[in-house]
Amino acid sequence: MQTTLVSPTRPVAAVMNRRRWWITSAAVALAATLAWQPHARALAMEAPDALIQRVGTEVFEAVKRDPALRNGDIARIMELVDTRLMPHVNFERMTASAVGRFWRQATPEQRQRLMAEFKILLVRTYSGALTQIRDQTLVIRPLRAAPDATEVVVRSEIRGGKGDPIQLDYRLEQTPTGWKVYDLNVMGVWLVETYRTQFAQEIAAKGIDGLIAALAERNRANANAQRS
Repeated sequence: MQTTLVSPTRPVAAVMNRRRWWITSAAVALAATLAWQPHARALAMEAPDALIQRVGTEVFEAVKRDPALRNGDIARIMELVDTRLMPHVNFERMTASAVGRFWRQATPEQRQRLMAEFKILLVRTYSGALTQIRDQTLVIRPLRAAPDATEVVVRSEIRGGKGDPIQLDYRLEQTPTGWKVYDLNVMGVWLVETYRTQFAQEIAAKGIDGLIAALAERNRANANAQRS
């Protein structure tokens, strides 16, 4: 038995009006949903200290499970960085802050090359720390920030193993897609500030292309040293 969608005895105009009412209602509901979603995401956004705790724990556990990571396999470390860390890092801001006022002078191509070489430099510089992870844990200190703060510092310590706890702090900014790290403090030294001084000297002497070439050369030297 077939179901008749429009009864022959019902006026066509009434059916059309009813259809227009449903279409209009659906459009209004869709618009309301889209307008509400950013607010809902903001309410559900992971707190910055919770984010650092979760991601840090994931990285520590990944290293403990993977012998290649503990042995300093750069390909595996890069994969770990790309999949677990980079989604939570504003790397463009980090690189721009390290390059300083010269960033505005860089072309889009130069900016991409700077970010690529800077990323490799950081991964190779800090990859040795990953090889030392055994039974250490990341302990997050109480967050001190206003409820409506859009930039915060999350302070933590790496505890366990031999020696004193290692201070590890993060500067984060709030974005529409969650909190993002844009600077890192290891044992009292902020990463961006350290590189900003070095980069400014290189740019003053040889320009932006000179800095890119210097970073590429340093990365090649680090790669050769790790292979030997």
